[in-house]
Amino acid sequence: MVDYLPEDAPSTEAMDVMEQEFDGAVPNTRVMINNVSIQEALAYKEQLAAIDGVSDVTWLDDAIDIKTPIEMADEDTVESYYKDSNALFSFSIREGDEVAVTDKIYDLIGEDNAMAGEALNTATQQTMAFTETMYAAALLIPIIIIILVISTSSWVEPLFFLTAIGVSVLINLGTNIFLGEISFVTQSVAPILQLAVSLDYAIFLLHSFSDYRKEVSDPKEAMRLAMKRSFPAIVASASTTFFGFMALTFMNFEIGSDLGVNLVKGIVLSFISVMVFLPALTLMFYKWIDKTQHKPLLPSFKNIGSKVIKLKIPSLILVFLLLVPAFLAQSQTSFIYGIGEQPETTRAGSDVVKIEDEFGKSTSMVLLVPKGDVAKEEELVQDLEKMEHVTSVLSYVNTVSPAIPPEYLDESVTEQFYSENYSRIILQTNTDTEGDIAFDLIEDVEATTGNYYGKEFYALGESVTLYDMKNVVQKDNTLVNLLTVITVALVLLVTFKSISFPIILLLTIQSAVWINLSVPYFTSSSLVFVGYLIVSTVQLAATVDYAILLTEAYKENRKEMPALAAIKKTLDEKIFSIAISASILSSVGFILWITSSNPVVSSIGLLLGRGALLAFIMVVLFLPAMLLVFDKIIEKTTWKANFYKEK
Repeated sequence: MVDYLPEDAPSTEAMDVMEQEFDGAVPNTRVMINNVSIQEALAYKEQLAAIDGVSDVTWLDDAIDIKTPIEMADEDTVESYYKDSNALFSFSIREGDEVAVTDKIYDLIGEDNAMAGEALNTATQQTMAFTETMYAAALLIPIIIIILVISTSSWVEPLFFLTAIGVSVLINLGTNIFLGEISFVTQSVAPILQLAVSLDYAIFLLHSFSDYRKEVSDPKEAMRLAMKRSFPAIVASASTTFFGFMALTFMNFEIGSDLGVNLVKGIVLSFISVMVFLPALTLMFYKWIDKTQHKPLLPSFKNIGSKVIKLKIPSLILVFLLLVPAFLAQSQTSFIYGIGEQPETTRAGSDVVKIEDEFGKSTSMVLLVPKGDVAKEEELVQDLEKMEHVTSVLSYVNTVSPAIPPEYLDESVTEQFYSENYSRIILQTNTDTEGDIAFDLIEDVEATTGNYYGKEFYALGESVTLYDMKNVVQKDNTLVNLLTVITVALVLLVTFKSISFPIILLLTIQSAVWINLSVPYFTSSSLVFVGYLIVSTVQLAATVDYAILLTEAYKENRKEMPALAAIKKTLDEKIFSIAISASILSSVGFILWITSSNPVVSSIGLLLGRGALLAFIMVVLFLPAMLLVFDKIIEKTTWKANFYKEK
């Protein structure tokens, strides 16, 4: 996640300076060894330091002189590193080698000891990204096949849908090689999202083809007519999704761009596959479809429109009552800006609990201050040591001595504290990596350091990075949501040549988005911000298709009959297709939620699954009611509406 912060973010600049000035990095891993003496712990420290990719192993001997009895040392300092015969080491793992290095550390410490930290989280997610995507796909494809078999009248037709979209998903994954690298979040989410969002295009085309086969004997002519009829619906559907995903690419926090580019590429490839490859495939094997026909597996949806319309007044009242509280609640949700907590069912998650039970929470933070003024540095360190939530401070002035000039000592003693231009101060805190307490502490530390050095200092560490993420992504949120709404509104304006239709459709889907995103506030749970941002865009862009499908059919029916009859006929005709699309997208979401141990991917899944269901309910209940209530306004604000006039 750190790699996706903009280059001008303070923690990114700080990281660049530290890499230039110092060999060591910010501690990003902790290891707890149980039941060891001081000497055994020192031996473990040497073994950890000997692993290629591990640097700056810090323990008690770096904070105090352990040649003197530890009973004489400061108790809080000692218990930060050594408590009840358990030793806690902190160190840095080289970026890019997290998986290999953490595997070596596990081999060294065995099952009984524990490891936790940012580098381990990265290693865990990298390892799981591919296997969990495969696991999710293995669960998802049978469910999608079942949904499609139920929705079609041929046993092999679902294979045509999946082949057309599957080909485009594979090409999309393959073309990522030209991007150089992609995030594991993108790797986990993009293929499955692409499949779920673009399956509709194939369904639109083959349903039209099936209808025309009953009217035209020549399959090629039936396909030509089907492509002509379904093209506007597929273009409108693909355009809203395309522009919604394009909005993600404007994020300053570049994870949005990473995922956005992938999904935009996927939508374009799916569109080409459905309009070029699927017709060719279908015409080549249409006899298979004919030979594998089966009776409809679901009862007819006739007269469902009459039943739904009876709920129009309660639907309107309920949505308008929920609208303002949902809008306010979703803007007050508390967010997690990092990767979230590892599930306790995983070793990484259970190890975190073991370490925190023994030593409490610990987060490292590093300050780089201008080198030279030892007295000023000593005063700053004393101020930092007095701060609440700061458990220990490591610097030259309090671990060696301010009285000894560093140039008199061997470089091995001074190199972790002094570079050519900077002095390095390492803080250990007992806060979480993020949250109000952690972020307030960062502000206090930066304000205190600023009193001595003005703006001539740098702060870095996981908490500082997350603090920067918070500041960056909050600005992104407004921009991305605004761009999504504007671009989708423009597509709807062009599609319906109307001012009122886009407003009604956007209100319908945006209400579903707000209700979905307000749930964490009302259940007092935190939401992973990347998931929130992606879903607020994806849900609008992907589920507005349901509203387009229903409204397009209603507009045509309205030219031939009164509003009430038109809406009943439209619901009878289209509720089944919308239910199929929504059930696929919802299944995708809930399966990602169930299968992923990555909190970001899991939260995206839950929001997506719930969001698709809510969008379906809104399109089936609220949208028809809105179309009926505002029928006269729609007629006046739609170009060439040609609505039916009762004589």
